[in-house]
This record gives sequence, C-alpha cells and structure tokens, in this order.
Amino acid sequence: MSAAVADPTAPLTPSGNLRRRRAFSRSTEHAATGAAIFAVAVLGIVIYSVLSRGASAISIDFLTKGAPAGVAPAIVGTGVIVALATLIAAPLGVLMAIFVTEFAGERLAGACRLTLDLVNGMPSIIIGVVVFIMLVEQRKQSAIAASVALAIIMLPLVARGSMEILLLVPKSLREAADALGVNRWRSVLTVILPSALGGILTSTVLAVARAAGETAPLILLCSVFDPRSISLNPFEAIPNIPVTIFSLSEEGNPEGFARAWGLALVLILAILVANIVARAMLARSRRRMTQ
Repeated sequence: MSAAVADPTAPLTPSGNLRRRRAFSRSTEHAATGAAIFAVAVLGIVIYSVLSRGASAISIDFLTKGAPAGVAPAIVGTGVIVALATLIAAPLGVLMAIFVTEFAGERLAGACRLTLDLVNGMPSIIIGVVVFIMLVEQRKQSAIAASVALAIIMLPLVARGSMEILLLVPKSLREAADALGVNRWRSVLTVILPSALGGILTSTVLAVARAAGETAPLILLCSVFDPRSISLNPFEAIPNIPVTIFSLSEEGNPEGFARAWGLALVLILAILVANIVARAMLARSRRRMTQ
C-alpha cells in the first residue's frame, strides 16, 4: 500500500506537541502574572502598615525638632551621610563605566563587571565590618566612615547602571567623532557623556535610594550620637534615620514605637519619591537617545 499523501489545502490542526507547548506557555504566563501580583500585594501591605502606624506621628514639631519631640537631627544627618557617599561613589562609578565601555578590552571589561556584581551581592554587614576595621576600630565612629561604607554599596549600582546607559548611546555618534579626527577622550567628554547624562543621573538616584535605607553598616560605624541636636561634622558620629529607627524600636516605649513608625514613613516616602524621579529621568533619557 502506498503511504498517505498530506493534502496541502487541508486546514492546519495542532499536534499533541503543540498543545503541550501552548499549555506550558499559558501556565508559565499565569505563574509570572501571579508572582507579580504577589510582589505588588506584599509591597502594598508594607506601605499600608507603615502608613497606618506612622501617619499619626507626623507633625511640624516631629520634622523640625530634636529628641524627644522630633527627629530633625536624624533627617539632616542621613542627608549628610548619603550626600558624602554620593560624592565618593558617583565619580568613581561613572569613571569605571567609561573605562569598561570605551577603553577596556573584552577580558578586562568582563573582570570588572564580575567584580561589580560580586560587590553588589555582598551583604552590607560585611562591608560595614571591613570599614569598621579600617576606619573605626582604632579611632571613633564618624559620618565619614558610614559614608565610605554606603559609597561601597552604591558604587556597583552607579557603575553598572551607567554602563548600560553608555552602551545605549548610538554608535553613529562615536563613528562621527572618529571620522572628524576627535581624540577619544574628547569625544567621550563632549559627545558620549552629554548624551547619557540623564541615564547616569538616574542610576545615581537609584543608588542613593538604596543606600538611604541601609542599617547594618551604620550601627557599626555611626550609632553613638546625641539625638537632640543637629550635627554637620562628618568627623564625628551624627544622628541618622536607620539607627534612630532601630534604637526607638528597641526601647519598649509605646511613644518610641510611634516615632519609629513615623520615621519609617518619612524614609519610605523619600525612597519612593527618589525612585519615581529616577524612573522619569530614565524614560526621558531613553526617548532622547532613540530619537
């Protein structure tokens, strides 16, 4: 008997293998959607819990006075520490990103990326212990030591984010600068960096948002301070939000708990605003580079 010949005009029907692939695809899509909904729900629960417990503590006195009525020294101190950390991490991160994307060979660039990923995945308490041994063990706690620890945490975020943005700069800009005989360093400073500036600022803002909430390094490096007065001296321990929240939560005082929740709400709102601003800047930068 001769083998049956398929009719090319017959309608296509899914085979058993195709049906299995479709079922697996649908189940994977549903699982991913469920995971995303779960993550958003957890975030909503956290924000609602902090908002419901901390909103009652927010007042003008709470934001403008020192302990025990307010937390102004902690807010100002956190700003000082994070600002110093940004001044350390941002230039180093951008320079590293420029080196890896514009000058380094493939092997060296891969080693730099691997190192940054390892630092980014390192627990913050280990970074705090290392900085404590280097800067605090034989001296005293200070805002400088805390800033160095936060700068180490911020560095891979700034560098990796800046690398991704620099890689998005069209190659035609580099080729045009080379065709005009412009030196490589000058084309980087005058052509590539201005095009990627919005994305680099976005990476820096996201790194700031990450560093502002770090607690473990600050407990080791900047936790012995007077919470009643504002201090701007970076060579001594100054009040800060994470350590203040930790201290208030350990007091066993209902008023301290309320202040801790209020300060946590202030910190969450600051991080939320920073992330929204960073996302808006990133979207604007991408639109400019794709035009």
